[in-house]
Amino acid sequence: MSAAPGTDGVLVDRYGRVARDLRVSLTDKCNLRCTYCMPAEGLPWLAGPDLLTDEEIVRLVRVAVERLGVTEVRFTGGEPLIRPGLVGIVAAVAALRPRPRVSLTTNGIGLDRLAPALGTAGLDRVNVSLDTLDPDRFTRLTRRPRLDAVLAGLAGAAAAGLKPVKINSVLMRGVNEDEAPALLRFAVDHDYQLRIIEQMPLDAQHGWDRDTMVTAEEILASLRTVFDLSPDPTERGAAPAETWLVDGGPARVGVIASVTRPFCGDCDRTRLTADGQVRACLFATEESDLRAALRTGADDDELARRWRVAMRGKRAGHGIDDPTFLQPTRPMSAIGG
Repeated sequence: MSAAPGTDGVLVDRYGRVARDLRVSLTDKCNLRCTYCMPAEGLPWLAGPDLLTDEEIVRLVRVAVERLGVTEVRFTGGEPLIRPGLVGIVAAVAALRPRPRVSLTTNGIGLDRLAPALGTAGLDRVNVSLDTLDPDRFTRLTRRPRLDAVLAGLAGAAAAGLKPVKINSVLMRGVNEDEAPALLRFAVDHDYQLRIIEQMPLDAQHGWDRDTMVTAEEILASLRTVFDLSPDPTERGAAPAETWLVDGGPARVGVIASVTRPFCGDCDRTRLTADGQVRACLFATEESDLRAALRTGADDDELARRWRVAMRGKRAGHGIDDPTFLQPTRPMSAIGG
């Protein structure tokens, strides 16, 4: 399958969507065991030789930026802060021209220590996952008593200038669905930006149940018991979050309704897994192998061609509502959130 005429320099799919936002998973490992992501005992981790090296990651990102029009790069995991070469990878990517915007999604553990070096290396901002402000509930959710470390990571990111500091929260019925107002109050008081995400079918145990998912409508109704929310006049573009002004602004809150209000028609993302596979969609069940091509001598032109071919196969939507929908064969920790 060849690219459409005039699209050799971008990642365009059959529906005309152009991918300019690259999500790069740096590792499948994590130092938490969140109940909605993986079992308590963890998962079979990728073998060391299967992971892309630091140099291979930088090369593939360079191909995406220089030859495929990618303008934003976000590093994810697993937990990217446990990747030993993270600071060097960030510095190399921030040095590319044209310079992409560089961000990081993390659970925040250790971020207070690494934030200054990451900022110096060229990291622009961070998203920190935080589902509860209650220490006992945090321990039950993550199976680790590390809430204080996450809060310290948030503060460290802000102090290092990695702004806006965004908080990603997932609400689960019977677990923490009552915490939406408290999370927003915490974010507003600390000048963070809260994003609440509908739980998606990406858990390793395949325990997701749409009937027990807390929906965007429920999230907004809960927030409105405490706050006045008005539509954000800023153009949303391809951003996954629909945002509202909090009590007239300037504070904002976003809701990412991937399940009940899918935004697939505006999706501008492409994904690279920690073992060098291109995923056209977070929910894809197929991957395209760049690692093998890279390690058998493919030049940059060939890597770019293979990436374009992979993106041409992107589906119109994620298919969650399709009766034949199959969850991804790998958990979120292995493919990047």
